[in-house]
Amino acid sequence: MKLARLGAQGSEIPVAVIGDRFIDLSSVVSDLDGSTLSPSRLAHLAEVVNSGGLPELVGAETLRIGAPVARPSALICIGMNYAAHAAESGSQPPEVPIVFLKTPNTVVGPNDPVDIPRQSRKTDWEVELGVVIGTRALYLDSPAAARAHIAGFLAANDLSEREFQLEVSGGQWSKGKSAPGFSPLGPWLVTADEIDSSDLRLRSWVNGEPRQDSNSADLIFDVDYVIWHLSQFLALEPGDVVLTGTPEGVALSGRFPYLRAGDVVEIEIEGLGRQRQVFGQA
Repeated sequence: MKLARLGAQGSEIPVAVIGDRFIDLSSVVSDLDGSTLSPSRLAHLAEVVNSGGLPELVGAETLRIGAPVARPSALICIGMNYAAHAAESGSQPPEVPIVFLKTPNTVVGPNDPVDIPRQSRKTDWEVELGVVIGTRALYLDSPAAARAHIAGFLAANDLSEREFQLEVSGGQWSKGKSAPGFSPLGPWLVTADEIDSSDLRLRSWVNGEPRQDSNSADLIFDVDYVIWHLSQFLALEPGDVVLTGTPEGVALSGRFPYLRAGDVVEIEIEGLGRQRQVFGQA
């Protein structure tokens, strides 16, 4: 099932996306958040949608696309999880997952405009596979146990300011990750039963020119391992989003210029849709 939220920021309407039709879910759920993403609730939603008893959302095609998950309690990220990206960053592949946090108020819709932060000289793009938690995960017994806790997957752009992240960070990355708008999510959440997270193509473009082109098969730590590993140290709550790392092809590599006002970034993940951000200046 493909789920989305349409409408003005703060007033999004939950919908199911079926081809070019948008089924209004507002009579069944108030929003797409932690309270609606458990396996039982998603199964019920699928039954109701498949019954054909819900109306289409009138004028849906004209509405803004919001993030497919209402503001999560946590946005947890894995760094350098593709060997080639670690290499272009000047680092060895990590032996254990590198974890950092983004503030939840960075979450915006997939096509919302984003401002480059004041004093920024090194704003960068990062296409990433996002995992949405459906049921609380804490001290999982094995990576295989992670699958029962995943509601679905989405495309994400882990926007980063590299000078803030690496040079004036004090050793912590989150300063360069948490500017307003730095976590575009969506356009859809696709439920876990429809996605093979081990084989998804990830791509990005800047001003129409290709930048990243890789596959989730190249993850150093796969999705199941990441969720299991995180659960040994913290509780993942329903609605939380885990970003699993970006492949090579970012500006940090030195091969491409950093973003400037007027630039357009697009990202796409196979089966999870495409985003487009136009950058301004804060």
